[in-house]
Parts: sequence; C-alpha cells; structure tokens
Amino acid sequence: MSKKFTLLLGLCLPAASRLMVRCMLVVSAIFCLGAPTVALSAPAPIFLEESTPLVQAWPSVKVLSDPEKKLSIDAVMDARAEFKTPDMAYGTLGLRKDAVWLHIPVSVSSQSNGLWVLDIDYPVLNRLDVFVTRSKDVIERATLGSLQPYDQRPIRSRSHSFGLKLKAGTTYDLYLRVESKGAMILPITLSKPAEFHAKALDEQMLQGLLTGLALCLLVYSLAQWVTLREHLYVKYAILILGSLLFSLFQFGIGSQYVWRGNSWMELHAGGLAALIAATGSFLFIEQALAGPDVHPWISRIMKAGAAFTVFFALCFSLDLIDLHIVTAIISALGLAPALLGLPGAISRARRGESVGMYFLLAWAAYFVTTAIMIEVIKGRVGVNFWTLHSFQFGATFDMLVFMRVLGLRTKALQAAVQHARSERDSLHSLAHTDALTGLPNRRGLNSSMAEAIKNAGPERIVAVYMLDLDGFKQINDQYGHDVGDELLIAVAARLRANVRNRDVISRLGGDEFVVMSHALHNVQQARDRGEQLLKAFNDPFALSGHTCRIGLTIGYALAPLDGNDATSILKRADAAMYAGKHEGKHCVRRGDGSGPMSSHTGWQGLDGGDAPGVSEKTGSA
Repeated sequence: MSKKFTLLLGLCLPAASRLMVRCMLVVSAIFCLGAPTVALSAPAPIFLEESTPLVQAWPSVKVLSDPEKKLSIDAVMDARAEFKTPDMAYGTLGLRKDAVWLHIPVSVSSQSNGLWVLDIDYPVLNRLDVFVTRSKDVIERATLGSLQPYDQRPIRSRSHSFGLKLKAGTTYDLYLRVESKGAMILPITLSKPAEFHAKALDEQMLQGLLTGLALCLLVYSLAQWVTLREHLYVKYAILILGSLLFSLFQFGIGSQYVWRGNSWMELHAGGLAALIAATGSFLFIEQALAGPDVHPWISRIMKAGAAFTVFFALCFSLDLIDLHIVTAIISALGLAPALLGLPGAISRARRGESVGMYFLLAWAAYFVTTAIMIEVIKGRVGVNFWTLHSFQFGATFDMLVFMRVLGLRTKALQAAVQHARSERDSLHSLAHTDALTGLPNRRGLNSSMAEAIKNAGPERIVAVYMLDLDGFKQINDQYGHDVGDELLIAVAARLRANVRNRDVISRLGGDEFVVMSHALHNVQQARDRGEQLLKAFNDPFALSGHTCRIGLTIGYALAPLDGNDATSILKRADAAMYAGKHEGKHCVRRGDGSGPMSSHTGWQGLDGGDAPGVSEKTGSA
C-alpha cells in the first residue's frame, strides 16, 4: 500500500514535462552531496560501539530479490552467497513489484551494553519482517509496516523501529524482508536508544511545525471565506487539505495520531490526498488567474477538471476504482492546472503584476521539489534529510506563496470596495451639496432638518432661519456674475463664522440661505441668534477690487412651537422672511401662523403648499 501518493507522484508528470524534470536534476544534486551511491567493494559488517551512537546501515546492506514472494528465512540464509550490493542510489531501491530481502552483518563491541534500535524511517512501507540471526539461528523476529496496527508495533513511533538486545563481542546477521506496492525507500539506521529518541523528537517537532502551519492556514482560509464570502479562500483551503493529508500520510503522523488503527485510511489516504490537491489546484488557479489574459475555454476546462477529480475521489472512496486507476488519473491531470494557468501567469508577470510572478515562483519550486522526490522514488537520487523532505518543503513553500496571492487578492477587493465607497460618497456629496459654496443644498438641508425636528422638544427647540440678501441683485448686475459668485462665497464664510459648529448652513439657490440651530433652551435664545446673524452683515465685504455692502432679511420659525415637520417650519420661515422684505427689509421676523398669508410664489416649501402668516417684527431699517 505504500505506493499511494509516492507512486502517484512518480507517475504524475506527462511526457511533455520529462525533459524539464531531467534538467532540474542538476538542482537535485545539490541536495545529494555527501550521499554515496553504489558501493564498489563488498560491504564490511557494521561495528556497533558506544562512541558512535548512530550508524547508517546502507553501506553494509546487500539485497536479494524474491519475485515469487515465497522465500523463507531458512532459504534466505542458505542463499546468503546470492545477495548482491544494491545498484541504485543511496538508501533507495526504487519502484519494485517483488519482495526484497536485505542482509546487514553486525558486530557488537565488547564494551557495548548491547542495547540498540533498528529504525527504517519511511513510514509508508507496507510490510517489514525483521530477523535477528546468529549462526543461522533466529534469535528474534518482528513484523513491522504501515498495515500493522499501531498498538502492536514493537516501538510506538511514526517510523518502523525495533529494539535490539545484543551480546557484547558477538556478531549477528540481520535480515529484513521488505514488501511494498510503492517505492522502497530505506533510510536504515542502528542507534542507541537515547540517540534514537533524540532523532525521533527532532523529526516529530519538524512535522508538528509543518502540520501546525498547514492547519493554521487551513483554519484561517476557512474563517476568511465565512467572513468575506470570497470563494477563492475555500478553494485555497481545498488545496491545503490535499497537501496536509499527504504530509500526514507520508511521514506517519496520520497513522500515529489522526487515524490510528484505521486500515481504510491507510489504504486510501495517499490517493485521496492526490485527488483533493488536484481539485484545489484546478479551482484555485482558475479563479486566481481569471481575467482577460485567460481564454474562457481554459476556465471551462479547469472547472471540468475539478469536477472529474471530485468524481474519481468519490469512486475511490467507495472502492469502485483502485489505486492503479487513480495513479493513471493523476498522471494525466497532475500538472494540468499549472500548465493551463501558465500563459496567464506569464502575461501578468510581463505586465509587472505580482500575482503572475508569485505563481511562477511557486510552480518553479513545485517542479524542482517534485523532480527531486520522483528521482528518489525511482532510485536515481540518494536519500538524505533534504531529498526525503523535498516535496513537503516545496508544498509548504507553495502554500505560503499562494497565501500571499490571497493577500493580494483581498487587498485588491478592499481597494475596489473603497473606490466604490468613494464614488458613492462623491455622488452623495454632489447630490447634497451646493457646488459654489460647498454648503448643503436643499436635499441636504431636508435630511438634517428631519433628524433635528424628530428630537425637538420644549427645552430642545429647533430654530430655522430663512435668509435673503438685501441688495445682491444690484451688485450682481453692476459688477457681473464673477463678483456675484465671489460675494456668495464670502457670505457663506461669514455665516460659518457666526454660528455654532453644530449648526447647519444651507444655500437653497440664488441669494437664499437657511441656518438651522437646534438644542436651544427657549424662544428668547432663538430670537437673539437671529439678531446676531443680522448684525453680522453690518460690515461690508472686501472682494477682488470691490467693497460691497449688503444686508439681510431673516424669517424664522421654531419646532415644535410653530410646527412638527420640516415642510411647515420652512413655509413659516419663508413667509416671515418675505413679509419682512415687504415691510422694509433688514429685519428679523418670526413666522408663528398668526399673521397674513405670504404672497411669495418662488418658494413652495417641500410639498408645494401655501405659506402661513407671520408676526413679531424686530430689527432696524
């Protein structure tokens, strides 16, 4: 069963990319420095002594093929002369269908306590039979492998380990029978218990770190999807899930903690990991690179590819298809998302867009690390820490790069939302603001008045002052519209200087202005504010090359005393102002409904009704 994802990985590259893989083997050589390949002379026995707490067994290994898978330990010991030195790279026998016997001669120092641990640190090997012999007598034996129940392992670790109790000054022969449907990667070591535990702890910490990182990214992406409803995050989560499941399976963390004792997961985890990762790749790359650079038919193919991988994942889960069919599927579709997305990424990169550059960087890392792992699986590149973890490191790098792509996507979405808000605010401002003075217009005033009058009361009086400029038309006709506009701007500035910050000033059009003061305590305070506005216009206006003097006529009404809605309050204020204009100008009058009706037709309030009467004249000629 150990074929699983390793076999899928080894067969996932289509013929068109074989040349690329071979070119990248130059890079893989960097990782393999110090890892010897084929021994040129007969291997010497391993000498176990306390001063060397960790010994690599591969230099002393010899192998014997068992194509029929029928050889017994007695027959193997009798055929000891037929064992041969491995002809593949260090620590790997490649993809094989036969069973393989390994012979490791061991000599124990006379000063050793004899306590050692045999460890084969490749968790997905299906079955391992260990025989400890001396003079053709089997001293100890054990059965290891990924299909063995975790609770029945001699040492409960993620790797395949067996404790040895050897006599000092004695020579032994270790025989290992290996049978696996996938690659026979065999990083075999003999170590002291303390060294074994230290090494196992280091690997456990590494896997915990990488698994924890993947889990954090998975939870974060799902949380962002729930919060933002951006589907790219859930597609990224599917991609991470496939990579996470692969790491849990490939490095034994799944069988150790997640699905301990679940043989179904041991038989299906590798294939499901490959199909889930392929599904996530199709969906994520399709949406992340969507745009004018990508033809619609590429997007449709991507979505169809995701649908196919989901369908085959369901079939594989129900055992309707076997691992060999899954292998063929991944072989055909494994690189399709990257190859289909490559033109769009290159186009974006040429335009200087970060998203395209990040995709190319991620795919470069993926191709290199995948090529290294495939060559280890095929037995052409030696096993060491870096080559054994190359694909996992590459997948982690890709996850982080794609998270950066998500960050850029989120930033672009936020920028688009901010732009939309700015456009909305600009349109709102244009609709509610007078273009010349920057004051609220009639629509803006209506909104402010409705809110203020709603909260009005006997001790929270709202006063609305209707202002009309006395003498503005003569100045506008004499000096022109430019001077007239400058004067209106100056009037707006003077009004601002003579009201409270929370008061509202509005220009209704022409030379008509409205001032609204709220939260006044009594009627006298409202009258005083009107007088203050009137006096503010006693001083002349200094304009560009001209000095102009104008006055005000003010009509005002109070809520809730004179009305309970904006329309009636404005009608009364307007009627009072026009009554003041007819009776001498430059005065302040209150419209409380006790006077005659206004004959003014230019202002119809908010609903076009007639204006009520006015009373209370105050002011000066």
